[in-house]
Amino acid sequence: MWPLIFKYGQKIHFAYSSFKWSNLANHNAGVSVVIVGLSSKQKKHPVIYSIDTNGNLIATATDEINPYLTSSKHKEVYPTQKSLSNLPSMFFGNMPRDGGHFILSFSESEELTRNGNAIHHIRIFVGSKEFVTGTIRKCLWIDDRDIERALDIPGIKQRVKAVREFRQNSKSKSTRSFADQSHRFVEIRLGKGDSTIIVPSVTSEKRPYLPVGLIEGTKIVSNRCFVIYDEELWSLGLLASRVHLVWIGAVCGRLETRFSYSNTLGWNTFPVPKLTSKNKEDLTRAAENILLAREEHFPATIADMYKPDQMPENLRIAHEQNDEIIERIFIGRRFRNDTERLEKLFELYSKMTGQVDNKQKGTNH
Repeated sequence: MWPLIFKYGQKIHFAYSSFKWSNLANHNAGVSVVIVGLSSKQKKHPVIYSIDTNGNLIATATDEINPYLTSSKHKEVYPTQKSLSNLPSMFFGNMPRDGGHFILSFSESEELTRNGNAIHHIRIFVGSKEFVTGTIRKCLWIDDRDIERALDIPGIKQRVKAVREFRQNSKSKSTRSFADQSHRFVEIRLGKGDSTIIVPSVTSEKRPYLPVGLIEGTKIVSNRCFVIYDEELWSLGLLASRVHLVWIGAVCGRLETRFSYSNTLGWNTFPVPKLTSKNKEDLTRAAENILLAREEHFPATIADMYKPDQMPENLRIAHEQNDEIIERIFIGRRFRNDTERLEKLFELYSKMTGQVDNKQKGTNH
C-alpha cells in the first residue's frame, strides 16, 4: 500500500500509534486502533501521537513520519527469504495439522504412558505459550520405522485414526494428501544438535526484551514458534537485544498490540554490521550470562521474569551487558534512545538494500 500512496504524492501528516480502544461491545471486545492522516500538502513538522504507560497522550513533532510511524525518512521494508546480514537461517517449527489429536496435556500423557511402551513415542511439545508460561504439554512423535510398534498401543492407534479422519475431511488439498501418513506431523523440521534457539511468534509489547531462549534439541517446537537449529549461541545475543526488539516492533505485524514475529520480515531483514570472531565470542558470553541469570530464578517462568516492573536485577544487568556489546558493534557506543536505534537500523537497511532517500535521487514524491 505505501509505495502506491507515496507514488501519488501523499505523505503522513499525523499519526496515532497503536492503542487499545475501549468500547461498549459485549464483553468489551478487544479492538486495537491506528490512525494515520495523509496529505499532499507538506506540513513543516508532522506529529506522532502515542500513549505512555500512564495513559497520557504524548505528541512528538518530527521532520517526517515513515510507514512504521517513526520519525525517519520513509523506507519500506520487504520480506526476504535469506538474511541480508548473513545471519543463521530461521524456520517455522513443526506443524501437526492433526485436529489436536497429537497434542497431549500432562495428564493425558500420564494416562497414555500407563502402557510402558508408549513413552517411546511421546516428546515434550513447545509452543509460544508453553515456552513463556512454563506450561507442560507433550505430543505423539512416531518415527516411520516405529509405526507398527506404536499402533500396537490402543491409545495411540485411536489418536492416529482420529488424525486420519480429520485430514480426510479437511477442505485443504495439502492436508488431505497427508491422510495416509496420519502417524506423523505434516511439516517436520528438526535439528541435529543438542539445543535449539526458540523465538515465540507472538509476545507482549510490554516486555523490555524479546523472550527468546534455548531448549533441548529433543523437544518438538510447534509452528507457533520460530527456531534456529544447530547454530552457535551468539545469534541468541542478537535476538535478545534491545536493538532487535525495536526493529521488530517497527517492521513486523501486530496481533492487537502484541508483537507478531516473522522470520522473513523481522530476522532476515535485521541489519547487522559484519561480525568478527571477537564480536561473536563476546555475544556468546553475553547470551550465556542471560541464560545463567534466568537459571538463578528457577522455577520462575519467562512470563514471571520479564514483567517490566519486576525483572530480576541480575537478569536486567545481563541484558544491559549484552546491549552494550551489540550497540558498540553498531556505533562504537550505547544508543541514546530507541529513536536513535531505529534511525541507525533504517540507515543500515537502506545501504544493504540499495535504497536511497528521495532527496539523494533528486526526485520529489
